[in-house]
Amino acid sequence: MKRVFFFGEGEAEGAGLGKETLGGKGSGLAEMTALGIPVPPGFTIETGVCVDFSHGASLDGVHAEVETALARLEHVTEKRFGDPEDPLLVSVRSGARSSMPGMMDTILNLGLTTRALKGLAGISGQRFALDCRRRFLEMYGDVVLRVPRHEFDKTLAEKKREKNVTADVDLSAEDLTDVVGRHEKLIREKTGKPFPEDPREQLWGAIAAVFRSWDNERAKTYRKLHHIPDDWGTAVNVQSMVFGNRGETSATGVAFTRDPSTGERRFYGEFLPNAQGEDVVAGIRTPRPLSSDGSGISLEETMPEAYAELLRLRDVLEKRYRDMQDLEFTIEDRRLYLLQTRNGKRTGFAAVRIATEMVDEGLISEDEAIARVESEQLVQLLAPVFTGKEKEAAVKSGRYLGKGLPAGPGAACGQIAFTADRAVAMAEGGNAVVLVREETSPEDIAGMHASVGILTTRGGMTSHAAVVARGMGKTCVVGAGELSVDAVHGHIRARGLSAGEGEWISVDGSTGEVLLGKISTQPSEVLQVVLDGSVPMEKSPVAMAFTRLLAWADSRRRLGVRANADTPADARVARLFGAEGIGLCRTEHMFFEEKRILAVREMILADNPEGRREALAKILPMQREDFLGIFREMGGRPVTIRLLDPPLHEFLPKEEEAVRRTAEDLGVSPDAVRERVHALAEVNPMLGHRGCRLGITHPEIYETQVCAIFEAAAQALGEGVHPNPEIMIPLVGARGEFDRLKKLVDETARRIAGNRVNYRVGTMIEVPRAALRAGRIALNCDFFSFGTNDLTQLTYGYSRDDAASFLPIYIAEGILPEDPFVSLDQYGVGELVSLATRRGREAKPGLKIGICGEHGGDPRSIEFFHTVGLDYVSCSPFRVPVARLAAARSALAGATAASATA
Repeated sequence: MKRVFFFGEGEAEGAGLGKETLGGKGSGLAEMTALGIPVPPGFTIETGVCVDFSHGASLDGVHAEVETALARLEHVTEKRFGDPEDPLLVSVRSGARSSMPGMMDTILNLGLTTRALKGLAGISGQRFALDCRRRFLEMYGDVVLRVPRHEFDKTLAEKKREKNVTADVDLSAEDLTDVVGRHEKLIREKTGKPFPEDPREQLWGAIAAVFRSWDNERAKTYRKLHHIPDDWGTAVNVQSMVFGNRGETSATGVAFTRDPSTGERRFYGEFLPNAQGEDVVAGIRTPRPLSSDGSGISLEETMPEAYAELLRLRDVLEKRYRDMQDLEFTIEDRRLYLLQTRNGKRTGFAAVRIATEMVDEGLISEDEAIARVESEQLVQLLAPVFTGKEKEAAVKSGRYLGKGLPAGPGAACGQIAFTADRAVAMAEGGNAVVLVREETSPEDIAGMHASVGILTTRGGMTSHAAVVARGMGKTCVVGAGELSVDAVHGHIRARGLSAGEGEWISVDGSTGEVLLGKISTQPSEVLQVVLDGSVPMEKSPVAMAFTRLLAWADSRRRLGVRANADTPADARVARLFGAEGIGLCRTEHMFFEEKRILAVREMILADNPEGRREALAKILPMQREDFLGIFREMGGRPVTIRLLDPPLHEFLPKEEEAVRRTAEDLGVSPDAVRERVHALAEVNPMLGHRGCRLGITHPEIYETQVCAIFEAAAQALGEGVHPNPEIMIPLVGARGEFDRLKKLVDETARRIAGNRVNYRVGTMIEVPRAALRAGRIALNCDFFSFGTNDLTQLTYGYSRDDAASFLPIYIAEGILPEDPFVSLDQYGVGELVSLATRRGREAKPGLKIGICGEHGGDPRSIEFFHTVGLDYVSCSPFRVPVARLAAARSALAGATAASATA
């Protein structure tokens, strides 16, 4: 079986094999070569070799194929690997099927031995050759020999200070000779051996190291955050070097065929003259723009022929891949080469705009547009922004620190952390954190994830910080060069101002502005259009694109989408976001308002049913008004109202002062309150006297709530609204519990509203026994709604409130793949959902079934619920757009899978 694939001279052995075999980078190189695009020749070692290697296999099995490909590369380039006169130098780079920017390793200039150094210097000049050797020692020493990169950086920084220069390009050949000598000495000291001078030993060391980098900590963290399977592996790409560091007529850069932050259809990117690729993404030097901006330093102005060719290739590749492309290029002596094309990382704003505009341009279909936008990316469009007046006041009061490049969506304020480890620790302590660095590196991935915002003083819009933050949807400002970061002493300074770790800072990812202190936020532009109409739809391209995309999604999805809403205000937000009903209205949340809690406590303290009814009579009109407001907001849409679920002791005061005040307000002794608190205390409240058990032992509570529901429904009917109430009985585990309480609901409904109000009575399936006995329970039931929060707790035997003490360890150790309270455990809890759905519908065909736990807003859980055949999901109001898109993506994925197996 062939495992190494050559590309070059217009031919690509791997063309058409795809990312699964060649990885994203290798697939792109093969496709570009086949299209006749100028790509330095090379070969790709397929991803399966990495998988085998990670399981202990040696690389001997591909040795012959690599040697064959290397010989062909020598023939094509007319250079020999290790030749002391005119050496073939190569890059060794990773390339997984899903883009993982900066997470794995790269080595450039490989094959530049001490002997070859002299030959290269004779051809291209001593300074150029020494700069290549210096970079090779740094990368190989770090990646393969495990000498920490910062040790090399320290040597280079010392030389620049010694020569009083700020950039490495200002160092002379003599200076670089000294740096190379120090690097070689450092490697001998750290490894106990001289730097390897056999080019083939270098090559195999690099190939093995790049394969090993698939399992480094930052790569594993990135995969976990982005749900990339561990068993995919990475390809290795070995490619002949082209040099962007040959002088001012050479350059390296990164380009996007559209703006990755906004989605605007404009060529976007940065470059550095006389540099190699890592200089741009590392943010070590401030990059220059591609397109003319009047500065005289853009690529368009300094190398117009190369810029024109890059523009031509932009159009070729975007039409070929029908998506926004992220390009890496090198210009060697004014000749352009492409080193990579891949689908570019983008913000949620950009994703929605690019998808909808590509439909208008005829590049993709509406179905493809839906598939292009990750459901979670819609959250970014709803992210808050700073209030204009407060930000303006902060500037006027002297809190303005400076401005960088706006690299990530929204606005964020948090406490400063200068290292990734501190960011993680502070976030775990419940603090909002802004990670502040000179530049980020792949090792910072965990700290970036833990932070609400990221600020760097170096780097451009294609730097590591910008690319990773965009992928995460994090607020980010990069290249804020006015600011000085002293991470050692824990200070950031600018304009005579300073702030230390733990102090508050505000960063605006839309404008690039950085200010000291906290600034309040306001709803995003999309929310201002959708919720309050303060911005007209026609004035907001992003809101129009958002609305169009969701309209397409609604026409494709099978699953209904409802919202969990407990108040008329929540119901209004849900309706404006496109919810088709209320899937969970938690009546107990209405009890905690200050004016109501006293009546609830009076009911709990009553000694008999009559006393409880007297107190409940005070609660009934309050609940009636709540339900009436919700019915008015939702019109004829279904409203699922869960009767009281928590145990009664949750409504009683805990603190002594609250006990005393409650006793005084109710005219009873504090001892009476304490005695009741003590009497209702439970060892395990989650399994105690709650839910339907309360309704059976204290039927007057449920009767009052049902009265309020139907009085409100009758009144709404009189106002011309056609309410559609669904009464849900919680925590049922046996059919007898449900049947008894359904009878109570039916009798109360007839007494209050006669036959005027259409309604349903159903139950939450949240007890494993209810899932197992779903066929029996369904016989007298109108609907099921899975309460997956409690179903997960009761299936695992985990307390959601206490699991944080061990779940992170379980996930880190691979015992669980992820937190089952965040994304549904499809193999355990999911099997109960599937079983209950099947048994329920076998007993009662057409039984309506939904889910109202937190999983109702999780895209991967939604895909499972679609597959199982549920009728709807219900989630928080602000997750409704996410759920609408996720349901459509699930439907399209299911249709694609079905057609593929037909």
